[in-house]
Amino acid sequence: MFPEVLRTLLDRVPALAPAAVDGWRAAALPGQVYPALATADSRADGVLLSGISARDWHILDAYEDDLYDLVRLPLVGGGHAWTYVAPQAAAVLDENWSAEAFAQRQLTEYVAACRAWRADFAAPGS
Repeated sequence: MFPEVLRTLLDRVPALAPAAVDGWRAAALPGQVYPALATADSRADGVLLSGISARDWHILDAYEDDLYDLVRLPLVGGGHAWTYVAPQAAAVLDENWSAEAFAQRQLTEYVAACRAWRADFAAPGS
């Protein structure tokens, strides 16, 4: 959702557009600053990335690791998108994650952690 994170991981910012999915929420995770999409009777707002290359997918899949499942979800307003969601057995908190709070409190440190991860990761074509 954050251009700073995408630039750090992918060395570029793909095209971004607002997007939402019904039946999901951005759930807070215990002890983490990032969220997980979890099933819910609500709507999760986010962004749709387009123009993702095979290299980008390789980096994103490695970065997301085994915490999430990659699934194709219908978007509000039509179309579908691949997104990372929490497995059914994942521990998520009852509270929703706040993108605004994250941007204000943790984004700078999170980008630094992404930079360190990216320095250790060699993607094809890097």
